Amino acid sequence: MKKKIRREFILVALFTITLTTLLVTAVFYEFFKKEVMDELDIDIQVLQETGVFETADIENGLREMPLDDLRISLIAQDGSVLYDNDANVGNLGNHGDRPEVSQALRSGEGQSVRRSDTMDESAFYYAVRQEDGTVLRVARETSSIWRMFKDAFPMVCVMALAIFCMCYVLATRATKTLMKPIDYLGCHLDECGEIETYEELVPFVQTIKKQHDDIMKNAQMRQDFTANVSHELKTPLTSISGYAELIEHRMASAQDVPRFAGEIHRSANRLLSMINDIIRLSELDVMETEDMVFERVPLYVLAESCVDMLQLKAEKHNVTLELKGTPCHMAGNREMVEEILYNLCDNAIRYNNPGGSVTVTVVPKGEKVMLQVADTGIGISKEHQQRVFERFYRVDKSRSKATGGTGLGLAIVKHMVAQHHAELTLESEEGKGTTITILFEKAD
Repeated sequence: MKKKIRREFILVALFTITLTTLLVTAVFYEFFKKEVMDELDIDIQVLQETGVFETADIENGLREMPLDDLRISLIAQDGSVLYDNDANVGNLGNHGDRPEVSQALRSGEGQSVRRSDTMDESAFYYAVRQEDGTVLRVARETSSIWRMFKDAFPMVCVMALAIFCMCYVLATRATKTLMKPIDYLGCHLDECGEIETYEELVPFVQTIKKQHDDIMKNAQMRQDFTANVSHELKTPLTSISGYAELIEHRMASAQDVPRFAGEIHRSANRLLSMINDIIRLSELDVMETEDMVFERVPLYVLAESCVDMLQLKAEKHNVTLELKGTPCHMAGNREMVEEILYNLCDNAIRYNNPGGSVTVTVVPKGEKVMLQVADTGIGISKEHQQRVFERFYRVDKSRSKATGGTGLGLAIVKHMVAQHHAELTLESEEGKGTTITILFEKAD
């Protein structure tokens, strides 16, 4: 078993080395190819700007230019070669079937790479259709991917050998470490036969697998969160930087300065809201449910206070905000419940339609207390309903940014609901509205 683990470890390492080498070479060559094509594009632009091809004597016109190893061809619409600085035009056949020429005639520009028989050199061709219908083509020969790989092969072999030796040592040590507890069990459990059939190891392996899956899931969540944070913070920062630069360099008129300042202020407020939500989520991530202080919370009273606080905002958006239900108490954290109420009502107002309504309902329901926030807004399509509680997920990104949303409000709500061991459901129909229902534990 030790030999098998070590052998597989080394085989994977060798496969990874080989695959990485090939991929790196291919990627490098693609970058190299793009760079060559960009240079050829610049060469064509320079040639066109000189106007040398509009004169009768192209040869003399090009003689004064530093062409180095650049090959230049002028091709008519029918594919016949009108000029070539590297060959006798009379000896050249029709070029209409050349890939770069046919592409240029069809779409305005074309490119291709043709390798020599020795595979050590490649010819890079770039062609552009001119206003008169002729095709101007430039070409340059350079090393092929095989030549690059061949030149780098000795160094690759040395690196591969060094990595192989290192992997062998690491595999040997890792195998000993992994096998040590199993060897110990094997020495003391003679009746179990082969280690692979030792059933008591199954729960241990399952535990390790579960822990590994959890770690990978958390790592992916952190990676996604970091990427989303970077993207979301970049937008307002770019806006602030852009407007500030215009003002700093006096590129904005006196009439535009107040407007630019207003844009900076709005972007800064959005940035501040986003940072506050990120900090809040970080606090919730490290908070244990056992550390929370639950108390008797008057849910209806808190909902009434939230509705009163958001009435002005609702009127500004031409949305009717009302509260229904009966006074009742739940077991929970008062501060979190207030935040849940505010986020749900604020979202319902933001994503509502002019003339729409938001209804907050608080009623006892058996051993539970139901909080329901229903709106007549834009609604959420079915494919988005499972993801609206993800961090930074927006159904309509343009509308969310226009209304000042951070994309974190519902993620905070979901986190707080989970801390209360409550049940959260969402019902929505696109164009008709959304209803979010939470069932909390009733207070004694």
